[in-house]
Amino acid sequence: MESISISEFKAVCLRLLDKINKTGVPITVTKNGQPLVVVHPVPPDKGRAKFGDMKETGKILADIIEPASEPTEWEVLK
Repeated sequence: MESISISEFKAVCLRLLDKINKTGVPITVTKNGQPLVVVHPVPPDKGRAKFGDMKETGKILADIIEPASEPTEWEVLK
């Protein structure tokens, strides 16, 4: 795994992020010679549905048509 100092990383950050994305090889960023972070590429999308992945997971627990309280309890009608 490649290692780079934080000052060098700051100077060429965008180029290194493109390189990590293309090659898939993570880079360790160091500060004062000690590892600070490891930059990994995002794992490829596994074809998860963008819309509808929560379909049929909710439950209706009460009547969704009727008001939650009686109209006599509404302050605006008093």
